Amino acid sequence: AGPAGMLQPRDTPSRERKELSGLWSFRADLSPGRDAGFAQRWYRRPLRQTGPVIDMPVPASFNDITQDPSLENYIGWVWYEKEVLLPLRWLRGDPAPRVVLRFGSAHYYSIVWVNGVQVVEHEGGHLPFEADISSVVQGSPEPLCRITVALNNTLTPHTLPPGSIQYMADKSRYPKNYFVQNTKFDFFNYAGIHRPVVLYTTPAAYIDDITVTTTSSDSVGRVQYQVSVVGSTANSLSLSLRDQEGKVVATGDGAVGELKVLNPNLWWPYLMHENPGYLYSLEVRMQAQVGEVLLQDVYTLPLGIRTVHVTSTQFLINGRPFYFHGVNKHEDADIRGKGLDWPLIVKDFNLLRWLGANSFRTSHYPYAEEIMDLCDAYGIAVIDESPGVGIKLPESFGNKSLQHHLAVMEELVRRDKNRPSVVMWSVANEPASELPPAAHYFKTVIAHTKALDPSRPVTFVTDANYALDRGAPYVDVICVNSYFSWYHDPGHLEVIPLQLTDQFDNWYKTYQKPIIQSEYGADSVPGLHSDPPMMFTEEYQQAMLREYHSVLDKKRKEYVIGELIWNFADFMTNQGTTRVLGNKKGIFTRQRQPKAAAFVLRDRYWKIANESSCLPPVITSHSFYL
Repeated sequence: AGPAGMLQPRDTPSRERKELSGLWSFRADLSPGRDAGFAQRWYRRPLRQTGPVIDMPVPASFNDITQDPSLENYIGWVWYEKEVLLPLRWLRGDPAPRVVLRFGSAHYYSIVWVNGVQVVEHEGGHLPFEADISSVVQGSPEPLCRITVALNNTLTPHTLPPGSIQYMADKSRYPKNYFVQNTKFDFFNYAGIHRPVVLYTTPAAYIDDITVTTTSSDSVGRVQYQVSVVGSTANSLSLSLRDQEGKVVATGDGAVGELKVLNPNLWWPYLMHENPGYLYSLEVRMQAQVGEVLLQDVYTLPLGIRTVHVTSTQFLINGRPFYFHGVNKHEDADIRGKGLDWPLIVKDFNLLRWLGANSFRTSHYPYAEEIMDLCDAYGIAVIDESPGVGIKLPESFGNKSLQHHLAVMEELVRRDKNRPSVVMWSVANEPASELPPAAHYFKTVIAHTKALDPSRPVTFVTDANYALDRGAPYVDVICVNSYFSWYHDPGHLEVIPLQLTDQFDNWYKTYQKPIIQSEYGADSVPGLHSDPPMMFTEEYQQAMLREYHSVLDKKRKEYVIGELIWNFADFMTNQGTTRVLGNKKGIFTRQRQPKAAAFVLRDRYWKIANESSCLPPVITSHSFYL
């Protein structure tokens, strides 16, 4: 991931942002080899001069925007372009400001040019990447900045997630050069520029990175910090920590140090405290001498003071037992696919709080920084998961895959290391962890993640047999997915108590580690009913949940520390004989309307919250706690 920091762009007295959301020019490379764009050097001139282009919204997936079925399932290179006029103050000065181009995420392999000059290349989706474009734009005779992006959504056995291209050679059944992309994960492989693209400035000497960790004891909160500066060795740093009223509660100076806060307001999860998600503001000021000029840079970092600790039976936040009653999600919605959408984000958080959910897992990839910001502010605890989903083939456990996985974890930790909402890292979901190479693979990935961030527990989510799983010895918390009476013994709800109890007992007896039921659920088609319950009806989904809950209620008194329903909302998948317009395991529809199961889960989550909270009971039939 490289040594540079990846601070989230913010407007400050010394920094400016220019968001590039909106319509971009777009062209899919439909040549047989998908290589015409490179052969003809489309990046050398405006994209409209290379051939027909269409308008494409950014951020958004490109798949569902048009009526063209070939674009819906397109595999290969697509090209985006945006022309931007830069403020003259960004182009002049002695020294001139540093101008940076940043992508929140793009799926999956990106090459970026500015005014025909390549500035960055990045492998992988779901995480940000950026380039210093100062020399390109400040050397240009005019302020026009033409940004060209070549984006490829092809997956290989060594990408995250993995995939493979299969060519169909039987010419009696398939057209010439016909191929498909095979994957081992159950969600639609949306592609495009999915998160905001931003131009931002910093001074020529600037605050490059900030790392904070927090502890608290005896009415004193401690914030250990480390700040790195680039562009000047002759610099000074001062830090101020302010509470939500703007009062300075601690100060410090220097690149490394500790701030002490008397009687701190701790960061608590939703429903665990009357004031969840409390955030301080850490203001870092830099002064640096560059030649004859004294430069100043200011960056403000939201900061929560909290601790996380795992025992053999409990997950502790600020020393108190925490029970995950939450959901698994997807970045998925009609039309925009995985594109960031503020109305949808706010709606989802309102539904989470209505539900009484205190947590979610970022299944099965890191979510947008804008989503993580709200988790910090609202007190939603997050299991932050890498894109390591669908790691099934032996070749995906080799050194090439391993090195990429390590780099992805570096990028993820670098982005989210300072977030109080992130209480645990997950390095993968449902890998073939029973395979022999999985032992070395996960031992290495987990050790590397712990070296990057010793302050948080690390896990991966398994669906392997407890006796065969070769990665489980290295995790701090056992996360288990199971679908009894759905994928196993379909239709037989009566087997759940025995099989689920046996699952928990076997895992705990083997590893003596706390357990999260990280996935469980059943598909239900809204409006489909049957009594007695039958599969795919709303009644069956309700009945399955209740059977799981009866066992969970017993085991959460012992060593089960959480339950995450699969899924928060229905989501799109590849077409198949078991998928009718996607996966229907949501307790909400894809349009965020509740199914009957949502009310079962809401009653349960509020009951658990009221049992464990020091707050007075707050649930009513028509309200939720804010």
